Amino acid sequence: GLREPAPFSDEVEIDYSKPYIRVTYEEAMRGTPLDRPVRVYADGIFDLFHSGHARALMQAKNLFPNTYLIVGVCSDELTHNFKGFTVMNENERYDAVQHCRYVDEVVRNAPWTLTPEFLAEHRIDFVAHDDIPYSSAGSDDVYKHIKEAGMFAPTQRTEGISTSDIITRIVRDYDVYARRNLQRGYTAKELNVSFINEKKYHLQERVDKVKKRVKDVEEKSKEFVQKVEEKSIDLIQKWEEKSREFIGNFLEMFGPEGALKHMLKEGKGRMLQAISPKQSPSSSPTHDRSPSPSFRWPFSTKTPPSSPANRSRNESAVTYDISEDEED
Repeated sequence: GLREPAPFSDEVEIDYSKPYIRVTYEEAMRGTPLDRPVRVYADGIFDLFHSGHARALMQAKNLFPNTYLIVGVCSDELTHNFKGFTVMNENERYDAVQHCRYVDEVVRNAPWTLTPEFLAEHRIDFVAHDDIPYSSAGSDDVYKHIKEAGMFAPTQRTEGISTSDIITRIVRDYDVYARRNLQRGYTAKELNVSFINEKKYHLQERVDKVKKRVKDVEEKSKEFVQKVEEKSIDLIQKWEEKSREFIGNFLEMFGPEGALKHMLKEGKGRMLQAISPKQSPSSSPTHDRSPSPSFRWPFSTKTPPSSPANRSRNESAVTYDISEDEED
């Protein structure tokens, strides 16, 4: 694997004894010998090196089966004159391109317009760039002569990412980044921030901290209320379970067929058994008893001696004798 950054062109030795003969597109697509790779050149500013740059270089590297990719990076002077101010200086941009895995060689201070002499010096077979016309320095397309020579190999731009897009985000969110860097220890002078704006940013930072604390308290309060609700629901469920258990135990003890009724019945039976007299034995000895005096009812057939008048009046009456035991 790769262990070192790509070398600069002035650090690479080229054997100029061999003639410079370009390969055709068909020959490049079929594949060239290992000692004769297809030399593809791609150039750019590469400010704020991002994934769009890396994808373009990846496409250039994979144009042909055997490709040697040379990347030219324009200097600050050329860039500021023809395009505008950059965020990164030229050394930072050189270093960023050097560490891209698809790059085999880096050309510092690359020309804005490719000349035949430059192409011959670096023995370039094809130039890779997106196919959108690139107007600059009074020309509608700086790659027009390359296309006419049949040396142009188009690549595709990555939508949604570019150096201009990143700078636009920074400008749009300038206050956020200024406040962040002030908080990290940068001075207002380093950030080119006025005294009034510096105080305003510090005040906004305090307000944001207060808002964050309030938000944290609200979230913690919601969590507390939620926990209380969960606990209350759990307590209610446990209370209902205990209530049902208590009611079941109460009914089991005091209900119509509860244990208490059986206990009372059993106790009542034992009490009655305790207070009732014992039955006399069936084989108890017999004693001579005097005859019980008879009580005669009016209708008794046996009447005591009476006067003749009473005998004649009650002869037709029926008498019934009961003993003393029966009377009791």
